Amino acid sequence: MKYMLIMRATDEAKAAYEQADFAQIMQQMGVYNDALAKAGVLLAGEGLADSMTDNFVVDFAGEAPLVTDGPYGETHELFSGFWILQVGSKEEAAEWASRAPLGAGSKLEVRRVSEMSDFAEFSDTDAMKNEAAWRDANGQA
Repeated sequence: MKYMLIMRATDEAKAAYEQADFAQIMQQMGVYNDALAKAGVLLAGEGLADSMTDNFVVDFAGEAPLVTDGPYGETHELFSGFWILQVGSKEEAAEWASRAPLGAGSKLEVRRVSEMSDFAEFSDTDAMKNEAAWRDANGQA
């Protein structure tokens, strides 16, 4: 099972982060990421640039998609990074999420990532066959 751990921060967490020692934060994240990698559960993980840096929104509410430089929603609607884990159960995902080195005001939203097997009834469609071939060619089967 794949799970995505989505980092979310409140205004309180952002204020604490700005006062924290960045080198210490990086060291703690490195230790956590190493533990995930050594356990063989880490598929991907990235931090995201702050909401004011080269980001945009694509809004599909109208006839044609509208690309804008924002505005973004409330701070609590933004996320600042993620990990994707391959684990054996929801409980294992929760265990890893609980070990993340995040401070007060931070939250991890944990979401199961859909897999090809979730769409078995569509496996004979051209679209699913093409996606399966693409995943296989890219080592993501």
